[in-house]
Amino acid sequence: MRKLKNIFPHYINSLLNSYSQIFFSKNSVFAVLLIIVTFFDIYAGISGIIAVTVTNTIAYLVGFNRFNIRSGYYGFNSLLVGLGLGVYYEPNLQFFMLLFFAALLTLFLTIVLEGVIGKYGLPFLSISFLISLWLITLASREFKALTISERGIYTFNEMYLLGGIGLLHIYEWFNNLNLPEYIVLYFRSLGAIFFQYHLFAGLLVALGLLIYSRIAFLLSVFGFGSAYLFYQIIGGNISELSYGYIGFNFILSAIAIGGFFIVSSKYSFLWVLLLVPLISILISGTTAIFSIFQLSIYSLPFNIIVITFLYVLKFRERFFLKPEIVGLQHFSPEVNLYTQKNNQGRFKDSYIIPISLPFWGEWKVTQAHNGKITHKGDWRHAWDFEIVDETQKYFSGSGLTCSDYYCYSKPIIAPAAGYIEQIQDFVDDNKIGDVNTEKNWGNTIIIRHTDLLFTKISHIKKESFKLNVGDYVKKGDVIASCGNSGRSPQPHLHFQLQATPFIGSKTLDYPLGHYILHNGNDFELKSYNRPQEDDIISNIERNLSLYKAYHFIPGQNISFDIFDENDKRIKSYSWEVQVDIYNQSLIYCETTGSKAYFYNDGEFHYFTSFEGNKKSLLYYFYLANYKVMTAFYKNLKINDYYPLNNTGNNFILILQDFVAPFYIFMKSKFQLNYVSKKDDFINSDIILQSKAEIKIGKFITKEISFEIQIIDNVINTLTILQGSRKVIAKRIFNE
Repeated sequence: MRKLKNIFPHYINSLLNSYSQIFFSKNSVFAVLLIIVTFFDIYAGISGIIAVTVTNTIAYLVGFNRFNIRSGYYGFNSLLVGLGLGVYYEPNLQFFMLLFFAALLTLFLTIVLEGVIGKYGLPFLSISFLISLWLITLASREFKALTISERGIYTFNEMYLLGGIGLLHIYEWFNNLNLPEYIVLYFRSLGAIFFQYHLFAGLLVALGLLIYSRIAFLLSVFGFGSAYLFYQIIGGNISELSYGYIGFNFILSAIAIGGFFIVSSKYSFLWVLLLVPLISILISGTTAIFSIFQLSIYSLPFNIIVITFLYVLKFRERFFLKPEIVGLQHFSPEVNLYTQKNNQGRFKDSYIIPISLPFWGEWKVTQAHNGKITHKGDWRHAWDFEIVDETQKYFSGSGLTCSDYYCYSKPIIAPAAGYIEQIQDFVDDNKIGDVNTEKNWGNTIIIRHTDLLFTKISHIKKESFKLNVGDYVKKGDVIASCGNSGRSPQPHLHFQLQATPFIGSKTLDYPLGHYILHNGNDFELKSYNRPQEDDIISNIERNLSLYKAYHFIPGQNISFDIFDENDKRIKSYSWEVQVDIYNQSLIYCETTGSKAYFYNDGEFHYFTSFEGNKKSLLYYFYLANYKVMTAFYKNLKINDYYPLNNTGNNFILILQDFVAPFYIFMKSKFQLNYVSKKDDFINSDIILQSKAEIKIGKFITKEISFEIQIIDNVINTLTILQGSRKVIAKRIFNE
């Protein structure tokens, strides 16, 4: 086994995934059950394993993508070809020679289809299986050394030889259950996917499907049930479903469209229902054509419907969530659903360019949208800002000169990266109380962020500009100073967003990215929001210790020792920061093989998903640090929600899975509190507290509390409290 691992790494994974990929899965338990099903015909089972092994080995030796090999993408079509040939022909030397070349042909066709169909962002499904099996079936009619199998004719004898009298009794018991026609056809159709037509085979597949995904199982029943009902209503020939049990086309199509390529929802279920008649038409039509050549259509209708539907959806101009295409594939309808719903809540504004405030420090909104004085009509979506002291005064001294005002001559900074589009710099500052209505906007700068998004800052101090038209500016760069030019009775900043690059353009109702709302000693994080009049606000001011602590760099190694509440060491964990083939950053636990994916935009650290052992330290680290702003504001609270698949109670989550496409009754809440900070000029010792809470309605079913201690710019200690159990993870620093 060690030698095999050296020659062909991940052989076992590639073998198992080749079986489970037929149902769009990477579940190893499901794969083992499917392997057992294929061995109901022992020669078919052997042929299937040989075909997969040949395909995956050649793919590896030729140098094809190892991730695709390991995932079973290249193997599952060859598996189906091997099963089909293994059932149809008697085994002999010539047969196994043909099987080898059939696997090779299927691999080549798979690679070609991956290139041709894949460039449109579409799956190749089981097309290479169809082409290979049809070609080999036609060609083998001229191969005299091949013998057509008579297995399946004397079923009782075969069952006896395979498992003795016990297996024969089980087989007879299932056949004598007198189940309704729909249920019999459903189970036999499931088994027929692997060329096994026994009721027991279909039952095992259904069990594996239920273990792998409750949504997939529900869709299989719904898809087949809809087809059966359609045939009853339309007066169709129900024998089409029993002939070769090609009703599995409805099952596979329902799973693919209802929950795998499409996020499972009431809309995906509706489309499954609407596509059932089209699959029926294709089954009848293609059967009539292929019967001329004495060929079965196998999974042809499934391939045509799924690929066509996914391609058609690419031409939508609106209603992109009805139904919603899966963005990042997790090979589970539940995980696809929970992750995408969670991301819609967390990152719903990610398409918006985050616009910051154009200043440093705390300023007051003296006029907001739909202002009392000037923000009216087409120019109503704008803000005016000034600085006030503790007594809400705007100036010191008499307030009769511009220099008395706190905001006068203060730096103006770029609210986002872009190019300087226009500068107006010839208007003198007004005396306090005067206004210049002729040059209404005063000295102004316009920055282009995209072709349809510009920011405009007005009433700037004359000759204070640091840049020229055409210059590129980074977010936070100083661009000018606050003044009192134009229609401005006292120093202030006018700030607006607009879709055109002209002074005087209409304003856009566009939110600011992230900012802090100040209320005395209380702070509130506002994201993609619009400041209101009299708000005291500021940009997020980075804390260097927090920034460094959550700035995980690829290649970085992190180690922790785990201690119980009596300070007894329990276990050690070693992690490595990595980047995967999709350019996603992650922390990989070398001890357990778990992965915690994360994203950091400089202002926030986000964990996005978790895979692996939910008893590992990395899992609790993921829960504790789910969303952290890299700035410190005492007692500030940050709230978020976890995807249910990463936190839910297993039993209750199973119930949730069945109804998840229609209703979510569980919530997994995250809360972070900024507790204390001790500065020593360069570093800050910081304590954060967070909490993971699972709720059903108003009832809390699970709660875990954490304390995170940051010392010398690293996460030094993580304390975990769950019920009466307390454990402490302490960072290990290698000398």
